[in-house]
Amino acid sequence: MSDTYINLSWSQVAWASALVVVNAFISVLIRLGLERRLVLAALRMVVQLILIGAVLKWVFSLRQWYAVVPLMIAMSLIGSLAAVQQTNRRYPGIWLNSIAAVFASSWLMIFVGILLIVRVHPWYSPQYAIPLAGMILGNTLSGISLTLDRFAEELTSHRDQIEAFLALGATRKEAAREPIRKAVTTGMMPTVNFMVLAGIVTLPGTMTGQLLAGVDPISAVKYQIVIMFLLVSGTALGTVGIAIFAYRRLFNSRHQFLYWLISQPDKSRLDGILSP
Repeated sequence: MSDTYINLSWSQVAWASALVVVNAFISVLIRLGLERRLVLAALRMVVQLILIGAVLKWVFSLRQWYAVVPLMIAMSLIGSLAAVQQTNRRYPGIWLNSIAAVFASSWLMIFVGILLIVRVHPWYSPQYAIPLAGMILGNTLSGISLTLDRFAEELTSHRDQIEAFLALGATRKEAAREPIRKAVTTGMMPTVNFMVLAGIVTLPGTMTGQLLAGVDPISAVKYQIVIMFLLVSGTALGTVGIAIFAYRRLFNSRHQFLYWLISQPDKSRLDGILSP
């Protein structure tokens, strides 16, 4: 297996950016109205990646826990806020719920992967800790966002049915069981589908990156299997956790459904920052 790694020049990156220009032109040609959003999203992505690249270069050269851990915490906090920003309905405490669900699920899987499976020494080695955290966080946040959105939608659209259950003597757990099940299933579905198709329809990102770097295919496969199991476990914990947190916020101990707490979000300045 060749260990030659092709280092891309900025001119090669510029050629790739031409593809976005072509897509924008197609949008203008057939009047999709997506050209502005597409170009802005591309520019934002490039700026963000260059900035994180500079930060990672510094962190990788330093190789100290006090550089790695704050970066991982910042990634988790920003991602937690972004997960809520994508929802169509919110309730008081949703931001704290999202942060708690992210840290409880993602960080558990990060440490399981680093300490028990890969067994990195030292555990804060940025080569392993930061990429692993990024993959687990990204997948978990997507699941949490979908779960929150579906749970609030289920409660809102089936309010009469839920209140009828409660009026007939059902407990809050019984009334919320089906909305929770549907919400968690929705949050887990993209990850489960990706697992089913991995290796047949698509080559996952970690495996592709290692193959491009010249790693032996079987070794790359083993890493990808480990990462996929960490992703699905983190997503499962995150989706179940956020559903339980939301349930406890919207149903009190007297088995009442606090439907008036669910509201349409106002587009705040934070939303404008987090969305392209």
